Amino acid sequence: MARNGKLEKFEENKSFSHVFEPSYTALQQNDLAYKNKWNSDFFKNNNKIIAELGCGKGEYTVALAEQNTENNYIGVDIKGARIWKGAKQSHEKQLKNVAFVRTRIEFLPKCFGKEEIDEIWITFPDPQLRRKKRVKKRLTSSRFLAYYQRFVKNNAIIHLKTDDDELYRYTHEVLKTNNLNIVRDIHDLYNSGVEDPFLNIKTFYEKMWLNEGKTIKVVSFKLPIEKNLIEPKFEED
Repeated sequence: MARNGKLEKFEENKSFSHVFEPSYTALQQNDLAYKNKWNSDFFKNNNKIIAELGCGKGEYTVALAEQNTENNYIGVDIKGARIWKGAKQSHEKQLKNVAFVRTRIEFLPKCFGKEEIDEIWITFPDPQLRRKKRVKKRLTSSRFLAYYQRFVKNNAIIHLKTDDDELYRYTHEVLKTNNLNIVRDIHDLYNSGVEDPFLNIKTFYEKMWLNEGKTIKVVSFKLPIEKNLIEPKFEED
């Protein structure tokens, strides 16, 4: 048996009709079948589609979908054993407005069509710290924002929620360098007085960071799809 039952989770993922696990080779050769057709062929409605990138166990994706059934939600992560938890929960809850895609973020333009995604959540991503060559792997880097531009609606809102001060500061440098419009900026969420049910969702990892005394930071900004983005000159503390 695989550690932590991974093989069983992989097999169960295959049984879920709302989980998609295209291979690298398949996406290199062809687009995902639902590209440009998520509303018409999968969700079968014209509601907004909101993606959570690096969704981990899918807790945020499922909670968002439960709180707002008038939107559609797609969680994306490369780890199938992580996605399994959210996939199983949404299956058991019979949520019809949830899907999961197992793939790398770089392949998302093969999964989503132009202006198909209305909004993006990035919750507690790997900050890729202290490794300068890995800065480009940060999910709020100009490199990744350029990927998002290929499938989000113009001026779509991108939400970052993180416990990491350095990633929060770096993201601000990206936004400042590219003159991107910040619509919400919270340095200490749970001492800010802000009451927002979407922001108050607490994942397993968020609870862990809070127990360690870390503050939760949120920055939301608009992403214009025609803007050429550049990477800031950023020095880590």
